[in-house]
Amino acid sequence: MKELSLTLENLEEAFPSTFTPEQLAKAKTVFLKKLSEDAHRFYQGKIQTVPKAPVPGFNWFNVWYTPGVSKVSTDIRDNNDTSFDLTNRGNLVAVVSDSTRVLGDGDCTPSGGLGVMEGKAFLMKYLGGVDGVALCIDSKGKDGKNDPEKIIEFVKMVQPSFGAINLEDISQPNCFRVLDVLREECDIPVWHDDAQGTACVTLAGVINALKLAGKKISEVRIVLNGAGASNTTIARLLITDGADPAKMVLFDTKGSLHSDRLDIKADTRFYRKWELCQTTNPGKIPTIDEAMKNADVLISLSTPGPDVIKRPWIRSMAEKSIVFCCANPVPEIYPYAAKEEGAFIVATGRGDFPNQVNNSIGFPGILKGALMVRARKITDTMAIAAAHSLADYAEKRGIHVNDIVPNMEEASVFPHEAADVAMQAIKDGVARVNMTWDEAFQKAKKDIEHARGLTKSLTEKGFIAPPPAEMIKTALDFAIKAVQ
Repeated sequence: MKELSLTLENLEEAFPSTFTPEQLAKAKTVFLKKLSEDAHRFYQGKIQTVPKAPVPGFNWFNVWYTPGVSKVSTDIRDNNDTSFDLTNRGNLVAVVSDSTRVLGDGDCTPSGGLGVMEGKAFLMKYLGGVDGVALCIDSKGKDGKNDPEKIIEFVKMVQPSFGAINLEDISQPNCFRVLDVLREECDIPVWHDDAQGTACVTLAGVINALKLAGKKISEVRIVLNGAGASNTTIARLLITDGADPAKMVLFDTKGSLHSDRLDIKADTRFYRKWELCQTTNPGKIPTIDEAMKNADVLISLSTPGPDVIKRPWIRSMAEKSIVFCCANPVPEIYPYAAKEEGAFIVATGRGDFPNQVNNSIGFPGILKGALMVRARKITDTMAIAAAHSLADYAEKRGIHVNDIVPNMEEASVFPHEAADVAMQAIKDGVARVNMTWDEAFQKAKKDIEHARGLTKSLTEKGFIAPPPAEMIKTALDFAIKAVQ
């Protein structure tokens, strides 16, 4: 057992060598939760507001504020689009949530989602050079039920202050209506990262996994376990990118989706699920154990595991099977178990396992690309362009069974992705501003380097304190005791 450094490298080696793979996975989860709790308390959150303009002298407040700023107000009054040039609006995203489905923890009350939304803003800034603001709202109506119309109204009210909206952790079926209405009725991009972001990054992983397995997307049999916002959007993007819906089976908590699921048809709020009922699973395969036989790909975003996905199901899959089990914080089956049952490639949503399929490599670049060209929306083709950008970037630097997509440490992937998304926005006719691929790449690269440099400088100068080593040791000891 080795002492764990502040960078949290070689996390596995910090635990006793006598731990079984399952004990090690559990210990890492306990450690990360404990350290997260203590670190958030130590820093009191992870986002602050920092000026981007200087103060050469106090008379400059007459420029940054009244009376000088009156000219900025009247300029924007006369042409609202100048707000993107004269304020930070053009690089500012609202991370909006009612916190009704936070990670795997369900409804955490509105303020319970703040840690996740701040985290989203943190990643936007550090990885994409985009400023983000966490806005957790109470969407309950007078009847005490969460009302999607309240979220829609709120976003429409705040959109004049932002360049884009990132919806997050909104439970289904509300999330479907909220996104679809706002995408059409807002004049700025509205992006649901749980749905579109997860779908984009998953598609990127599937593209490269199929390359390594020597299989074509149009020919493979795909099982999707879970039919929430993530998997229904994944299915839609897979089909749009060439997958055969007739070779696809989705499962929700009541069984497989197919054209006889009248319970789904009857509830019009689940119209996205009903669309898939009509196009997938024409053979009406009823059970997941049957659907998994000779399946090429499993994509599971359902209940945190382990043992939600059974070993025999993996064993029954086709040769060179691809398994994506991305529930958080614990995947539906541990990677070591899936590998033992013959899986060729295994991906999860966690960074401490190989092949992390995580939104963090998607939304920072996607939002940056949309913001740079002042897009009015993010189309499905823009999301697919981002998926191929990620897959192509990874393939060019080399992929293998334990490394199918880029990771957050590869800083150059984000400006590449942003530029590709910007070009697709221009092609789709939703951009207000035209630029070349190289112009978009260089701008994104500059902004990302600035964001990372700012964080580094604040840390080096002591304005951001390093995490105490004792805090890490305390979390490590806590995790070991919890598992032993």
